[in-house]
Amino acid sequence: MSATPRRSANIPHAWAESLEELHETQPVSPASTDNPGKKQQQQQQRSVSVPQLGTVQTSPPKAEDRAGAGRCVQTEPAGQPIVRGIFQIERASCDVVLTPARLAWAPIQPETPAGEHCQEEHVEMKDVFGVKLKRRRSVGQQTGGTLLGITLFQCVRKGRKLKDHTIHLSNLSVDHCEIWFKHLKDIINGFRNRPKSLKVFVNPSSHKKEAHKIYKEQVAPLFKLADIKTDLTITESKGHAFSILKECSLDDYDGVVCVGGDGSASEVAYGLLLRAQMDAGRDTDSIFTPVRASLPLGIIPAGSTDVVACSVHGIRHPVTAAMHIIMGNSQSVDVCTFSSQSRLLRFGFSAMFGFGGRTLALAEKYRWMPSSQRREFAVIKTLANLKPEDCELSFLPLKQPPQIAKEKSRDDCAKDDGSDAEEEDQWQLLQGLFLNISVMAIPCLCSMAPRGLAPNTRLDNGSMALIAVRNTSRADFIKHLKRYGSLKNQFNFPFVETYTVQAVKLRPQARGGWGDDGASEENEEFESKNTPMISSEGTYPWNIDGDLMEVTSELYIRVHPQLIRLFGEQTEEADESTVKCNCL
Repeated sequence: MSATPRRSANIPHAWAESLEELHETQPVSPASTDNPGKKQQQQQQRSVSVPQLGTVQTSPPKAEDRAGAGRCVQTEPAGQPIVRGIFQIERASCDVVLTPARLAWAPIQPETPAGEHCQEEHVEMKDVFGVKLKRRRSVGQQTGGTLLGITLFQCVRKGRKLKDHTIHLSNLSVDHCEIWFKHLKDIINGFRNRPKSLKVFVNPSSHKKEAHKIYKEQVAPLFKLADIKTDLTITESKGHAFSILKECSLDDYDGVVCVGGDGSASEVAYGLLLRAQMDAGRDTDSIFTPVRASLPLGIIPAGSTDVVACSVHGIRHPVTAAMHIIMGNSQSVDVCTFSSQSRLLRFGFSAMFGFGGRTLALAEKYRWMPSSQRREFAVIKTLANLKPEDCELSFLPLKQPPQIAKEKSRDDCAKDDGSDAEEEDQWQLLQGLFLNISVMAIPCLCSMAPRGLAPNTRLDNGSMALIAVRNTSRADFIKHLKRYGSLKNQFNFPFVETYTVQAVKLRPQARGGWGDDGASEENEEFESKNTPMISSEGTYPWNIDGDLMEVTSELYIRVHPQLIRLFGEQTEEADESTVKCNCL
């Protein structure tokens, strides 16, 4: 994205100043040029105090003509000019040239003795996502109004953030503006990678219950400026979006958008991927090779940690996420399958067993508490009752470096998925007591871990990071947790082991004694009103992308390269201030 040539403006005021308001009109046809004499006569009747009026030219004027008119000689931008004219930009009359690649302008000034060139500014058309006709309306007027010119909406970058910026081209000529408007719309509509229709899911219960407000105030106006049609669904319960994606027709959409936290994003991704398997005739109750999701997924962060959104945006910023969707920026991302007894349980991006799973299970039990308090309470109570899990951990190391795995074709990856028999002798085994085991196919960036929970993996390199924390003292384990919030290596401990793998099998042994200490001290009446979410005897809690999943036996996890496209880009670390958990 190019740097903005003008100051940014907020969306609520982007197309309204005092009584001036921008409005999208019905599509118009280019003005007729059969009678140029009449048009020239009309322009001459206008006041000479309006310097922005000019004529539309389909070819650039000669240099001597421009010099004779008192303008500076300009070097034409690359590409054949489509249209040329005069507009007022920030109170200066400018010579404006539109080509398929860019919009360039320079102020009209008297010819200098030394023949110096005027300073030219431009905006790349690939950074423009919307164009509207600007009109002045009286109070209460809904349609019509005096035409004031054209407004362009540009995507600009500031660090990791993407923002909208407005460029006002003022001209009172209706014919002039309508011709320019048509050409600008044609160029913008020519970007085929940009979505025109989206299916949007909003989880109103996410985090602080601000998801609907975030979408309505920060995201929906941007989609409207970009002329993107949206089909909005406010989810009513967990699994609502998943059930819709399994049954609805996806042919009318160019993408799916989720407004919520990691759990909501994982649910929608699971729905998209399962729908792709159903359409392809895959049997998910047996070992199978999954096919890619048919539509890209956009994630608007509105949760507590938003590790998936941060991993593809580099920042937890709803406007940035919306701009990536509008501009059609997409990134292929690896996805894991979670299976038990050869039966698919779900798709996901990351998983935690032990401390991570127990903490989430305990937090789910106290959902009546505010989200931030519930999370810290669960961490403290789980640490107070910290006990290791006795399990058998097997993993299949990555065959080649991540760079080579990233370049493998989808056909090669499909062949690898069915070669378990050939890989049997390559599996490695770890046994013993573990406090936490993490398996992650993405870096899992967030404000509490700016380098990521798994900084050694990438979004699309065809590998998973296996992080095994063996049994140690509570003090050492807390030191390990605190390291995630700093730039120090959180794995530089003798009890932490890391591996780059493509498959993992985890078989819990006898229950390690994670009893709910202190349960007898709790009020019995309180317990009767809050059904425990902690797994019953014989099941083990897993944290899958922030969702609680209970498994009774061995869990088989395998990574599938570039199985889904997410709107965003590859990032190395989170670009935001670090937030530490107050309980550590």
